[in-house]
Amino acid sequence: MLDEKLLEILACPKCKGDLEYTGEELLCHACNLGYPIRDDIPIMLIDEARSLSDEPAKEEA
Repeated sequence: MLDEKLLEILACPKCKGDLEYTGEELLCHACNLGYPIRDDIPIMLIDEARSLSDEPAKEEA
């Protein structure tokens, strides 16, 4: 689990926007990127991020 103070200061390195912490990665909805967290260390490199648009669309009930 990442420290709350760290989460408050982290921003997307591409757009400087807010990030959502999922427990496994940090998501930037503005850029559609997911930044991995390895050994409790966020990897804030654009080249290491995965595209969220690769995920299948979620159907709403």
